[in-house]
Amino acid sequence: MERAQALIAGVVDLLLPRACAACGGTMTAARDEMVCSACWVRLPLLPHPRCARCGHPTGGRACPFCELLPPFVRAVRSACWVPHPVSSAIVGALKYDGWQGVAAPMAARMARLDWPTDVLRERAALVPVPLARDRERERGFNQAGVLATALGGHWRIPAWHDVLTRDRATATQTRLTPAERSANVHGAFSVAHRERIRGRHLVLVDDVITTGATLNACARQLFDAGARILSYVTFGRARTSGDR
Repeated sequence: MERAQALIAGVVDLLLPRACAACGGTMTAARDEMVCSACWVRLPLLPHPRCARCGHPTGGRACPFCELLPPFVRAVRSACWVPHPVSSAIVGALKYDGWQGVAAPMAARMARLDWPTDVLRERAALVPVPLARDRERERGFNQAGVLATALGGHWRIPAWHDVLTRDRATATQTRLTPAERSANVHGAFSVAHRERIRGRHLVLVDDVITTGATLNACARQLFDAGARILSYVTFGRARTSGDR
């Protein structure tokens, strides 16, 4: 039976070769993967040394990223740099092209990130950054939600998709200044099920962090609603002006 299945799989690959979601190259193995091994090898991982709190590479200088975070944010971790030909293509495959299967290997790499001991001990649940209803309906899913579900399986904690909602659509943050980003998302989120989050250490999940404006706005709402402390985890992280 196994030999027959392998033969059928080989014929299917020959007649209908699969393409890597990132580079478009032909996939030759690992049928459940959507990104080729060559792309994963080229993923631009964040270098060391890194800030113990926010996880940003410091290069031996003062941390440029911590000052962007509210005091109730305990720790932040990201797997790789964006933009980059590989990481940007992977994020785009999930976010814009609908390749939800890419979330599993993305989350696997997020799951291996190092955290302070207290975060590992206290983290109670993952909370994805929500999309506006119209945008999620158009896309068919929330990429942060798919990542949170996959990551929760690795960490063995729940993903709470219903405690944070986006009450209004916001303009894309791509071309905005840090101050404009903060203003753009101010008051855009609200919290439900406050009794569930009260006193908890929650980990917010998103695909990419740039200035942290969106995540900070979400964290503020959760903190004001009773969460004790927040941490962030993303797949990608944008460089600051001082990063190489």
